Amino acid sequence: MIETTATLGLGEPALHDVLRAASRAPSLHNTQPWSFRVSEHAIELWADRTRQLRVADPSGRELRIACGAALLNLRLALLGQGVKPLVSVLPDPTQPDLVAIVRRGGTRRATPAQRRLLEAIPRRHTNRTPFTDGAIASAALHDLRRAALDEGAWLHLVTDPAQRTELSDLARHAHEVQVSDPAFAAELERWTGHDEPRSDGVPAASGGPLPRPNSVWVMRDFTRGNGKPDPGFEADPIIAVLTAHSDGPHEEVRAGEALERVLLTATTHGLSASFLSQLVEVPDARQSLRRMLGGFRPPLVVLRLGHGWPVPTTPRRPYPDLVHTVH
Repeated sequence: MIETTATLGLGEPALHDVLRAASRAPSLHNTQPWSFRVSEHAIELWADRTRQLRVADPSGRELRIACGAALLNLRLALLGQGVKPLVSVLPDPTQPDLVAIVRRGGTRRATPAQRRLLEAIPRRHTNRTPFTDGAIASAALHDLRRAALDEGAWLHLVTDPAQRTELSDLARHAHEVQVSDPAFAAELERWTGHDEPRSDGVPAASGGPLPRPNSVWVMRDFTRGNGKPDPGFEADPIIAVLTAHSDGPHEEVRAGEALERVLLTATTHGLSASFLSQLVEVPDARQSLRRMLGGFRPPLVVLRLGHGWPVPTTPRRPYPDLVHTVH
């Protein structure tokens, strides 16, 4: 256990629960690029640059989105402990890796809706396997869009057939650009498809089946070519694009909070999600996607949504590796 005085009025067991919940956020290749510094009056969320994927994410955009997702979990977990979180995002221009400082803003209990999201945190997992062809209820889609709006973002559902064709072509092009880059392939291999015990990355057991060469949406292989044959991914998944008001680190952190609220909302509706990251990692594909959506709002995350089967969890870094005490 980490020995510290009470943080935000929380004892050590409650603080442990709060930070474990925060650390269960999604991140690119399960890099878990965050750490926490705790003191009596604050919890600081820091980006861990040693876990930034320099090829896939050279600007750190996806790293900041992941930290934003951890921040949303942190906020919910504090409400679950009766603490109203007072959040300052990127508070110090001289410390760009200090993503947020969270202080106690008083006492507040989680609402029933917030409690449902909090309870969904340990059940939310990226699902890289095929989904069923069952339709998603319109009420669930409404709630997903509402979740993004609640965090200042917008979730665009790509339903127009022409746009879907264009988007799948863009995804294919972006995938081919990435896999043709030896540096990208080496980075992907370092973080995915492993069988040895690790506390990070995507193990082969969580990588899903090996995509078929003609797969329309799912192309990235997390199994190093050793996955089971693809039984056939669904032909018509819900594709959603999360966009922000503008570019920049603040909007990226906010988009991470919106992303996690969307994913937790999906979990409460029994839905699964995976990422089509190549569409935002390859610059020309990202610009084409932005133009396709009207050109005003930058796309930050592309999701595949549907009804999936239970999948193995990805590992998590041990609590002591995440937390530093400030005396």
